[in-house]
Amino acid sequence: MLIEQPPIWFRKLYPQALWRLNPEEKAVYLTFDDGPIPTVTPWVLDVLDKYDIKATFFMVGDNIRKHPDEFRMVVERGHRIGNHTFNHLRGFEKQTRVYMRNTLLAQEYMQEVCQAQNLEHALHPLLFRPPHGHMGWSQYRALRKRYKIVMWDLVTRDYSKKLRGPQVLSNVIRYARNGSIITFHDSLKSWNNGNLQYALPRAIEYLRGKGYTFKLL
Repeated sequence: MLIEQPPIWFRKLYPQALWRLNPEEKAVYLTFDDGPIPTVTPWVLDVLDKYDIKATFFMVGDNIRKHPDEFRMVVERGHRIGNHTFNHLRGFEKQTRVYMRNTLLAQEYMQEVCQAQNLEHALHPLLFRPPHGHMGWSQYRALRKRYKIVMWDLVTRDYSKKLRGPQVLSNVIRYARNGSIITFHDSLKSWNNGNLQYALPRAIEYLRGKGYTFKLL
């Protein structure tokens, strides 16, 4: 449960970050990390289109550099984008100046693609999610001056080699609740093990069946 649904003590490490929205509203918020990736991201977009759902994609800058067409697809279909650093850095392992420079580089790639396509609206509000779910305190203080830091209330662990699709779906069934920010990954790890393809549409069906609506951050 420490990973799937962080306990209160962990949330208090980053008190101004967004972990969960209104617990009184029967709504959830889908997010996707680590893209954009050819094949994977377009498939996710098609699933979301099928159910008329908008989501937030926290993107790795180097993947935007390599796959600008997939990045544009996300924005053009009306989804929100967020910064996930340029090289998917582990905050605890990097000096703050290195981490912030890497984050800025990712933002610059987002801006470059959006400006070239007249899609600047997608850059607001500025959202950031730390790779691996952690950052140093000085990094957190620096980031929150510019970004709304978005964590999660439920991470599906679709990326795990130790889990299979039914177990990923079980995480959603067990931990989803009012206001949950739910994290999937449009990554090769989630795709190659088949967890994303199995769990995402079934999770949407399950949540809809329980009366949840899907909202955008």
